[in-house]
Amino acid sequence: MLIQPIDYFLIAWFAIAAASTLYVGIDQYRNNPEPVVMKWGFILVTLYMGPLGLLLYVLADKEPRPGEHEAFTSPLWKQGVGSTIHCVAGDATGIILAAVITATLGLPMWLDLIVEYLAGFAFGLFIFQSLFMKSMMGGTYWENVHKSFLPEFISMNFMMAGMAPVMSFLMMGRDMRAMEPTELLFWGVMSIGVIAGFTLAYPANVWLVARKLKHGLMTQRPPPAERGSREQPAKRQHAHMQMQQADATDRHGRGHDMASRKGKDGHHMETDATTAQVIALGAVSLVALAIGMAAPANWLNLTLSARDVGGVIMPQGMIMDRDTPADAMRDMAATNPRLVSATYDLTKKGDQELPFRVENDVKVFELRPSVIRWQILPNVAVDAYAYNGQIPGPRIHIRQGDKVRINVTNDLPEETTIHWHGMILPNQMDGPAEITQAPIEPGRTYSYEFTATQHGTYFYHPHAKPDRTQALGLYGALIIDPANPADEVVADHDYVIELQEWLVREGLTYPSMPMDGGMPNFFTINGRAYPLTDTIKMEVGETLKVRFIGTNNGFIHPMHIHGGPFEVVARDGETIPPSARFLADTINVGPGQRYDAVWKAQRPGKWLIHCHIPHHTTNNNVEEKGGGGLMVVIDVT
Repeated sequence: MLIQPIDYFLIAWFAIAAASTLYVGIDQYRNNPEPVVMKWGFILVTLYMGPLGLLLYVLADKEPRPGEHEAFTSPLWKQGVGSTIHCVAGDATGIILAAVITATLGLPMWLDLIVEYLAGFAFGLFIFQSLFMKSMMGGTYWENVHKSFLPEFISMNFMMAGMAPVMSFLMMGRDMRAMEPTELLFWGVMSIGVIAGFTLAYPANVWLVARKLKHGLMTQRPPPAERGSREQPAKRQHAHMQMQQADATDRHGRGHDMASRKGKDGHHMETDATTAQVIALGAVSLVALAIGMAAPANWLNLTLSARDVGGVIMPQGMIMDRDTPADAMRDMAATNPRLVSATYDLTKKGDQELPFRVENDVKVFELRPSVIRWQILPNVAVDAYAYNGQIPGPRIHIRQGDKVRINVTNDLPEETTIHWHGMILPNQMDGPAEITQAPIEPGRTYSYEFTATQHGTYFYHPHAKPDRTQALGLYGALIIDPANPADEVVADHDYVIELQEWLVREGLTYPSMPMDGGMPNFFTINGRAYPLTDTIKMEVGETLKVRFIGTNNGFIHPMHIHGGPFEVVARDGETIPPSARFLADTINVGPGQRYDAVWKAQRPGKWLIHCHIPHHTTNNNVEEKGGGGLMVVIDVT
């Protein structure tokens, strides 16, 4: 499933990379007079670097016309390309294979980098250099290991110095899918890393070729009897190219006609580099490697692994440093769209009364939290956590003295519990995870059972990672009627207002929090943002009881009603004695607070209930039809 714009770019990139690799492979084996090891070097590098690999092949290695390969590849910069291609093909293959294995095993990033370096060096030295080049270099396998060790060491150091910081910063940035080998982004980061490694290793390889410490591009032609008609038209030209090639080899020790120059000693070259030069370059390569490997630890938590972060995506602007734990990253991450089990349009309503069945005088309710896609505006949907496919969750409406049992079946991708906010009940029914109960694991069911001894306005919400799961939509009203109807403060209309903040960016939904990167940009009343919120219809002289419930997760909302003051008759579920009730037109509803307010319609017109923070009455900072977010219209006739 493609969930970010970068995913579409990566599909196009890898399609171009595949086409480029196919072209290079076909052209190498049909037309280019080159040793097999170099053919595969260009094929692998083009696979890793996409069109950039194709560009290098065409500019530096592809024979322009029959018989011209020797002269065409003789410039030093092209020989440096060939040397780097050979280095990168072996080293990058080892690094990428190691990255897949270490991610699968769940090794921390710092250990991952070390293993990748060792694997890349070993693959490049023992396989691509010493084994695949054995027939060209001559001598025994271990002699070739000895001869190749120093140049491979220098080249690999620069290669990893370029790849390591790229992998660290891009894999451990916002989008942690980059650490998962099953994700396109992982391979995209690897591609960028190989490009960075090639760029940093290239200057060293140019010098190594110039000093005859490494081979560059080479030419290998079949024996004259096998060349066929293709070579006849260019016979004179080819002879001229051989002379040029011999001169180039004498001057730089680079580019070879394998058919004529492969002898007992293969391509052994006597270097003219001094010991001081080699030591200096080796020391610089080690410094570059140390910086590339260690510097990211100053900004990133390299103790984390792919298994720790689980491919999560963090919000933009979130401050993440070397001390940020994996739990914090997972809590602040976006809902995974791939886990959405149902999608609901604007016809679906939240806060619908939850049906129950009676078993032995016990009212039994069923709650099932899951991941859904919920529409808050015609063009804005959130990937939310919801009870029974509703936001807010279904209203549990009972009477004081009722015995209730609520069975909670967890269909979320993470653990949960439910806390019955403000209720007096047995401690083991209170809901705090790991304090009064074990968390309800995904796929498991837990039953809460208690007798309602109070009456008033309450609500329920999770008490396992509530900063994440409540912010993503897990909350619902719990309305308890008094056993004695005379204890109820009556009104002509009764309306529940449940407040919520949302953070939606680039098609992803994050839990909004009062912190850097977590500030909300959408706000809802009962699961909808104005102008999609309800319109309450009344007549002049009627009264409206508004039950404000602080289901908001991290923000205070000063809720104001136009058209005259209201009387606050209950707070946090407790009815206020008549003598202590007070008039107000604005009341701060903080997280967890509840206020019952009775408002009388004194004049006809359209009167607003809204948050008095202007930003909270916008939709992504935009007003629609006079406002947005936390606004409800009372239409009085």
